Amino acid sequence: MITVEQAKRLRKAGALWVPGAGDRFVVPDRDMDDDVFVVSDMTVEVHDYQGSKVIGFNGTTEWALDSIEQREVIWLPREEQLRKLLGDTFVRLEAVPGGYAVELTDGRYTAEDAEQAYAEALLALLKG
Repeated sequence: MITVEQAKRLRKAGALWVPGAGDRFVVPDRDMDDDVFVVSDMTVEVHDYQGSKVIGFNGTTEWALDSIEQREVIWLPREEQLRKLLGDTFVRLEAVPGGYAVELTDGRYTAEDAEQAYAEALLALLKG
């Protein structure tokens, strides 16, 4: 999984998120930084509310958070989402000593984890 720090840098660099089922996210700065949530039709749903996206928590009566605006959470994209965002610049992913390397048409990016390597490649692409 990518780090929250990488996810913050991706958002700042312009990676756009349209929340959907299976998407992972964290709620920063509320003493829940280590809790990873997953959008699910059963418990965490995305609603349009007055022109913005709101992430609703269903069935959480013991918790004081019913919903939160999308802009207040940090998306943790999955491997296939990162690969899709790389588009035609993606050449291949390969295992290398100590982790993985993502090769793009204009560079190679390595990390301990495949998703982290994809994230580094996307960051480089977005910063252009």
